[in-house]
Amino acid sequence: MNSAAFLVIAIVTLAAALAAATLRKLVHAALCFALAFAGVAAFYFLLGAEFVGLVQVFVYVGAVAVLILFTILLTRREAENERGFAWSGVLVALAIFAGLLWAILRTGGLNRVAQPAAPLVVRQIGDALMTTYIWPLQCVGLLLTAALIGALVLVLEEKR
Repeated sequence: MNSAAFLVIAIVTLAAALAAATLRKLVHAALCFALAFAGVAAFYFLLGAEFVGLVQVFVYVGAVAVLILFTILLTRREAENERGFAWSGVLVALAIFAGLLWAILRTGGLNRVAQPAAPLVVRQIGDALMTTYIWPLQCVGLLLTAALIGALVLVLEEKR
């Protein structure tokens, strides 16, 4: 059952990511991007990392994908022109895929079996974020704030 579920999730996620890279209509590409995020969350659930899967759903599918959709809908200045299939997106996606596949295959630890790890409690994750990883957490918060201000500036520019 696990391998069948993995194959279905992998096919759906890769198809959604490829569609997001190649579709000409931005709204359709953003919806496919959200589906690819949901596929990544399904991988986390399949691996037993429920907390990370829920964070993926809440933050990326629920917030980032919706923010992208609203930004596209609010800042569209002219009608989209339909041209053809976006082969440049396919080439970029294939180049990135080839680079990642090359890096994975060169990794020496693929044949070793991972040792079972002790389960993490949400409190341990919070303690690690607020002590060891406080600077990266603050940088991510600053980056998201700058992105929100940039989106607001784009929307306010159009209304003037």
